Amino acid sequence: MDEGSRWWCDFPGAVTVCDREGVILEMNRKAVATLGNGTSLVGASILDCHPEPARSKVGELLASGRTNVYTIEKKGVRKLIYQSPWFKDGEMRGLVELSLELPDPLPHHVRD
Repeated sequence: MDEGSRWWCDFPGAVTVCDREGVILEMNRKAVATLGNGTSLVGASILDCHPEPARSKVGELLASGRTNVYTIEKKGVRKLIYQSPWFKDGEMRGLVELSLELPDPLPHHVRD
């Protein structure tokens, strides 16, 4: 893959991609630093990276193809977690999990 198609490698949010069975296919640098404590988890099961009840929820997402969005706070850092299916040729191929740190305060704009 050329460097231009790997823009997400240095994206400031954690990006983790798994297949339909939950096997991690790719992680960007932030995901490796955050989720793997500096070690790539490519080839491992994303299910093993989540404690219950999150493990069951990820399993449901893999089976259903639904999207799951929520916020968390860890060590005083608020994050948006966005888990959604990815597709190839119209077929669901797995999940993408984005973890984005949220600034405090977080501006909110209503644009009607």
